[in-house]
This record gives sequence, structure tokens and C-alpha cells, in this order.
Amino acid sequence: MTSDPIYAAILVNYNAGPELERALRSISDELAGQPWEGVVIDNASIDDSAAAIDAFAAHVRLVRNEANVGFARGVNQGLAATRAPYVLIMNPDCRLMAGAIGALRAVLDAHEQCAIVGPRILNPDGSVQGSARGDPDMLTGLFGRTTLLRKIVPFLRVAKRNVVVDEAIRSGQESASVDWLSGACILAKRDALNAVRGFDERFFLYWEDADLCRRLRNRGYHVRYVPGATAIHRVGQSSRTARAFAIRAFHESAYLYYATHVAPARLNPKRAVARAILQTRCWMQLMGAGLR
Repeated sequence: MTSDPIYAAILVNYNAGPELERALRSISDELAGQPWEGVVIDNASIDDSAAAIDAFAAHVRLVRNEANVGFARGVNQGLAATRAPYVLIMNPDCRLMAGAIGALRAVLDAHEQCAIVGPRILNPDGSVQGSARGDPDMLTGLFGRTTLLRKIVPFLRVAKRNVVVDEAIRSGQESASVDWLSGACILAKRDALNAVRGFDERFFLYWEDADLCRRLRNRGYHVRYVPGATAIHRVGQSSRTARAFAIRAFHESAYLYYATHVAPARLNPKRAVARAILQTRCWMQLMGAGLR
């Protein structure tokens, strides 16, 4: 491996199975001929998925955690273990399409204050996942990416604000400034991540990407969506082995985000309302999935 890698690829793995090998293969193909380093942070997987890195040992090393420490802390471990100036953070159930990293870096380099860029992320069936979004608020639970209301009335302004669609980008633009991007696949400047001390490790799983982007924007950076770069994300391959835990973690992190950024005052009554709504929503999802 070269002593001066340009890119660092960080993947936090938990029982991702063969998806991890496909993710690493797509990164290796994209960075062929370029100096790069990679690290897989394995959160105590029990499916032997971490063995997938063997074929990429020239560039990628494995860090095994004795327990599942969560996504945010895992990424921060990866940041501490690497040094390249461009940092690719990617889920193990995601894979890059040809040209993605080049398109992302071109935008990152073109905008001095841009800290993070993200590609258009597709579901395996080719539908757009909705990875560029507006800052979460009380209405996100009703008009967020996977909600029924957004599917029924996607034309409403509140729905469009919560999920940025490609049509919202003006003709001729290679990218657009957005509030936040899904952490399933992002390319970032290490200096910017260091400026905010990486991810907030209070977020065990979910919403840490929204928090990171908001803290970066508060420091004067901006975040850009690049639809000309594409990745495919098979959602939930890791959480499928701990579905009830993932549902609870989603709602706990949603409340943490709300209490941190929307209603930061400890005695703000909106906190109690948000807590009640999220607990009810969590209970309904657990019941619907037969996990209660």
C-alpha cells in the first residue's frame, strides 16, 4: 500500500453477509490504480461476514469490536485508524456504480466550503431511495422518506422539503446544496470531519448522519447532493438480524436529534410531545412487525 493514500474507505459491519464483499469489490473497482486505504469496523458479527475482506487485504484491514458499539462510534474508530484526506463512509449493504467516486470528488473539490457530498442512492429495483433530505422536524414522522402520507401526496411542499427529488435540481446543475444526506454512502473531507470531531457517539444507530450534517452547517460548511453519481443500497441487511432493537434505536435517536437541535431547552414542552409521538410510533411498528 502506498504511504500516501488519497482515499480512506470506512465500513461499519454487523452481520452484513455477502453484501460486505460486494461493497468492497465496488470500492476496489472504483479506486483501481489510485492509492487508498480501507478499514472494516466489525461490531461483533456472528455470521463470519468479516472474512470477506480477505480478498482486499492489500488495502483493507479489519478492526474487531468485542461488542456492537453502534454506527457512529464505529465510524469514528475508522477515522482514527486512517489518514487519507478524502473519506468514503459506506454501509456494507451498499455498492458504488461506475464513476461514482470521481463524480463525487469533482463536486467536493469545486466547492471550497463543501464538507460532504452524496450520490443518488437507488433501491435494488432501480427506484430512487431519497437520500437527500431536509432538516427533520415534527412533521418528518408524517412526511418522511418511508411514510404513507408522502407516498399518497408527494407533491405537497412539506413532502418535497423532507425528501429532495432529482427534479428539484435545476437543469445544468451537477449538484445541489441540501440539509443532510444519508450516511449509507458519503464522501467527505477529513479536515471538515475533524473540525466537528466526527460523529456524535450518543447516536447508536440512525439520525447520526442528520446530526453530523447539521453540525457541519452550523460551522459554515455545506452539504451537496450529486445525482450524477449513483450507488445501490439494499436497506436493512444488518438490522434484519436485530429488527426489534433497530426499531427502538431509530426512535430513540429521532428523539435525541429532536431534543438536541429542535427543542434544546430541557423544559421545552415540545420535548414531551415528541417523546409521546415517537414512543407511540415505535410501539405501533413493533406490533405491526409482530415483535412486541
